Amino acid sequence: MSADASARAVRSAYWALVGVQVSFGLFPVFSKVALRPGGFSPAALGAWRMAFGAVVLAGLAWALHGARFRAAARDLLPLAVASVLGVTANMLLYLEGLARSSANEATLVMCLIPVFTFGIAAATRQERWSARRAAGVITALLGASALFWAQERSVAREHLAGNLLMAGNALSYAAFFVWTRPLAARHPPLVVIAWVFLLSLPAAAWIAAREDLVPASAGLGAWWSLAFVLVFPTALAYLLNVYALSRVPATTTAVFIYAQPILTVLASALVLGEAPTRGVFTAGALVFLGIWLVARPGRAREERKIDGSPARP
Repeated sequence: MSADASARAVRSAYWALVGVQVSFGLFPVFSKVALRPGGFSPAALGAWRMAFGAVVLAGLAWALHGARFRAAARDLLPLAVASVLGVTANMLLYLEGLARSSANEATLVMCLIPVFTFGIAAATRQERWSARRAAGVITALLGASALFWAQERSVAREHLAGNLLMAGNALSYAAFFVWTRPLAARHPPLVVIAWVFLLSLPAAAWIAAREDLVPASAGLGAWWSLAFVLVFPTALAYLLNVYALSRVPATTTAVFIYAQPILTVLASALVLGEAPTRGVFTAGALVFLGIWLVARPGRAREERKIDGSPARP
């Protein structure tokens, strides 16, 4: 590839990453609109995402990869575990938590995903510990805890359950990243993601039998918000992220996650009327510092880079 072509590929990857951050930065805001009273329940919104993601991503994976889309028998159990970690538990914990918290706090808790990913990878000896990265993990966790100790007591109590659920979501998705590394080494990333969504369909059907997926009381705003959640953070963001990861290092994609909270805070103020609290500012500063310490490239002999991305289902 010529220097000009290489530069164009990198620029296009950067624009793709911008699209990813916009999709995920606005995700909690539009989800909160869809979850308003009279709209969708968290489980119903999760079922919509599972079904839509399975159809769109599986169709694209089949069209782009053909025979490579077929999963070997030995991969079905690992893919099923990945589906629970990366889609079913991930989505339901996040949406149930978001319904009980704020969009601003949600985006900060989700910033823990790269930190948790490194912590699990290091604990399972897929990554090497370093003093700097260990300090980053501790700093980010301290920052996340600020949502409890730096908030007004009434706000902290009201959002406690929601933030804990979303922390479980971040931990679940970090485990998904580490678990799927062997699968990603054997299959194209889009194929892995497509199968992870396909294997979530039984859970979606189980939810559909118990939840109203088409609530009569849902207004136009709830339906438009559902459409945004399905098209952008559920499908398009994954495709853009896969495109970017094929052209720039994973550590570059991790840096772009810094933009998500900024977008969320601005959109939350405009759409939801959520003003960032003192606790959100304190948590954000510490979480950003922790992410920087974990994601900043170090010497090759000290550590290996995290082979993952900040994108999430």
